[in-house]
Order: sequence, then structure tokens, then C-alpha cells
Amino acid sequence: MTAEPRRRTWRPDWPCQVASVAGQQRRGRGDPTYRADDAGRIWRGVRTPLGPATLSLESRPADGEVHARAWGDGAEWMLDAVPALLGADDDWSAFEPRHPVLVEARRRHPHARLGRTGLVMESLVPSIIEQKVTGQEAFAGFRMLVHRYGERAPGPGPDLRLWVQPTPEQLRTVPSWEWLKMHVDHARSRAIVTAARVAESLERTSTLPGEEAEKRISSLPGIGVWTCAEVRQRAFGDPDAVSFGDYHVAKDVGWALTGTPFTDEEMADYLEPWRPQRGRVPTLLGLAGLHRPRHGARMAPRTHIPARVTRH
Repeated sequence: MTAEPRRRTWRPDWPCQVASVAGQQRRGRGDPTYRADDAGRIWRGVRTPLGPATLSLESRPADGEVHARAWGDGAEWMLDAVPALLGADDDWSAFEPRHPVLVEARRRHPHARLGRTGLVMESLVPSIIEQKVTGQEAFAGFRMLVHRYGERAPGPGPDLRLWVQPTPEQLRTVPSWEWLKMHVDHARSRAIVTAARVAESLERTSTLPGEEAEKRISSLPGIGVWTCAEVRQRAFGDPDAVSFGDYHVAKDVGWALTGTPFTDEEMADYLEPWRPQRGRVPTLLGLAGLHRPRHGARMAPRTHIPARVTRH
């Protein structure tokens, strides 16, 4: 029998788009730590500082309420984090769209918010796995990691097939050959294991300004600007974080705003007037579905499992 959940009713002071904001934390359609059920409820399996938790979020727009339930040792922590997770800390008042495309995108999405989890490792591990590979390959590797080394989320988690990411201690024990079976090469697995060794210190960066946090996180080998931006966006809700080095972002921003795809350097120059709100530009373009046509060559999936050598 599933234990009774802890409950919270939260009344945001804007029309909170629960599925859209919570979905910022989703890692692909098959993310084992995220579910959306037929009733429109969002479910997440989360490893909090107090232990694993299952979170259920149900939007009731007619009442202006979000009904949250949580199970597990981290339930109380998770309920306290609901407003931040759904964008209560995000403030768009300093953002000036400037460009007609952004003005229109903002008009169409006036209630967009950036959520923040405050959980660095939760964002960092899948971000490292996603480095320099296709989304399909990265999401598959993340699923395998969670299924093999994570645990079922508490409460109704098993019935929902909902999982929680591995602990840092578990990550440190994954053998090198098992990482290869999960399509994670040595460079990325080493970065994950290194981060897991200093996980407590990394979690403390969630209270720092974005750029200071990035300096500390990127001091670890194998963690660069792109990975830090992905963490700043999700764990910190940082409006200035831009995913430089992404295969699509610079090209899409340039195409949407000038008609010509940008390089990273061109995007950095173009976005500079929006500092410290630069990340809102690609966010708005993404919400508006504005990206260049995908007619060119795509990144090909890579394999990291060495081929067998037959010795004669």
C-alpha cells in the first residue's frame, strides 16, 4: 500500500503554465524521471538533499491553484521547492525584446517563466551525457544510466515506472566498461565521476550568482561553457545563460532574427545588449517555434563500444 502523500496547494499570482515550466527539466520523451499522465498531471522522480521524492503537480487554472503531492524522504523539501520549480523566482521586468520578432513572441507568451530546481547534479549529469552527441544517443544513454544505477521513485513511483537518478556514490562505482555499454565515452564518464566526487561542493554553487557558479563548475575537467549553461538554465533558472557551442542554438537565433544563421561568436556579439538577460532570447524563439529549416546534414550517432578484434 502506498503511504499517504504530503500535500500543498499553491496559488501563483500569474497564470502558471505548469506543464511548460516543469517540462524544462525533461530530458527527452523517454525520460524515466518524468511522466505526464492522462489527467494532465506532471510527475517527477527527484533526488533531494533529504532523499528521494516523487512529486505530482496538478494545475487547476479555473481556481488559480496548483495542487502538489509528494512522497518519500524528500517530500517536504520538494513541496517547499514547488514555487521556484514553476518560475516564482523568475522576473522578466528587466527584459526589453527590442526586435519585432521577440516583441511578437513575448506578446504571444506573456506568462513564460524559467523554473529552477536548485539541484546541480540533477542537471549536470544528463548535460554531460549530452555533450557532442545526438539527442537520441544522449537520451538513450541517460535512460540506461537511470535504469541500471538509479532507483524507483517512492510512493506510486513503481506503478508509474518513475525513477530517481543515481546518487553520487553510485556514480563513482560505475565501471568504465559499463559506461561504454551506455554509449558514454571515457571523456564524458570521467567528467561525471569527477563531478560525483565533489558533489556536495557543486550543490552549494546553487546559491551563487550564475557566472561565479560557472567558474567553479567549469574548473572540473570535461565541463565547459555549454554544459554550464545547461545547468545554469535548469538548476539556477538563470536568464543570462546561453548554450554557446550547441549544434543548433546560434544558427537558429541568427536565422530567426536576421535571416542568416550565426556562428557562436556572431551570436555572442548580437546578444550582448541583452546582458544579463541574454538567455531569454533563445528561450522566446524556442517557445515561438522559430528555428531554421532542418534540411541540412544531421549529426550522426556515434558508437563508443570498441569493435571486437579477432586474433588469428
